[in-house]
This record gives sequence, C-alpha cells and structure tokens, in this order.
Amino acid sequence: MSQSLSQIYIHLVFGTKNRFPFLNNAIREKLHIYIDNGLKDLDSPAVTINSVFDHIHILLRLSKTVTISQIAKEIKVSSSKYIKHLDGGVPNFQWQKGYGAFSVSSSKVDVVKRYIQNQKKHHLGANYKEEMETFFEHYNINDYDSKYFWS
Repeated sequence: MSQSLSQIYIHLVFGTKNRFPFLNNAIREKLHIYIDNGLKDLDSPAVTINSVFDHIHILLRLSKTVTISQIAKEIKVSSSKYIKHLDGGVPNFQWQKGYGAFSVSSSKVDVVKRYIQNQKKHHLGANYKEEMETFFEHYNINDYDSKYFWS
C-alpha cells in the first residue's frame, strides 16, 4: 500500500483592488467563515484567517493535490462573488490581481498565527504595502513588478 504525506503551511495574503477599504466588520466575520469553508472543500484547511479593511491574511495547510495558484484563484473568485451578493455587501467588490504566498516552517506556525490574529494592532504602524514589502525583503523576493502586484 502506498501513502503520500505532506505538511506544508502557506501564509497567503492579498488585498482589495486598489486598496479600497471595503472589508468592514460585518463583512469580515462572514467572509472569514466563507473562506474557511472553501478551504476545507479544497483540502487546504485554514489554521487562521484575519483581515483588515483592505486585505486578508490566511494561514493554511496546503493540499497534496491542489496548487497554491488554484487555491488563491478559487478563494478570490468565490469570495468576491460572495461579498458582492452578501446582504450589506459591496456590489462592485474586487480583489487585487496578485497575491503573496509564503512558506511557513512547522516550527513557526504559532508565530505566524499570532501575527495574523494581531492584524488590527499591527496596522496601527504599517500599511498593507509596507507590510508586503517587509515580507518581500524577509523572503528575498526582489523580482516583483509593482504595477501588477498593487493593482
């Protein structure tokens, strides 16, 4: 009998189109539940999800059979439709085109989880762009084109 085992954690981050502050408190709570359920359907369960007005952070355990690009696309498309049709939602809602996906060591899952859970406090001192540029520096990502990532 064969068996495939995998335990890969990903910190997935993406923002609203043009950083419009669409994600109010009422939308965020419902959105997190919706995305959590969608990730379960993609066999990539969320460890934690949190957002502020213009972006979302998701720590997930990556599926053995679904790629991160498939997960990001599916979650962004389905949640965008969900937000547009939600009671009190935003009819013209869109996510940015790009996303950031960063690997997380099993030994650092709790650290990243706390970081994501403290987004409100963290963003008192840094905006989304500054936060992402810190990630790019930390992960040695210097080949991104800002005209695509920030739209």
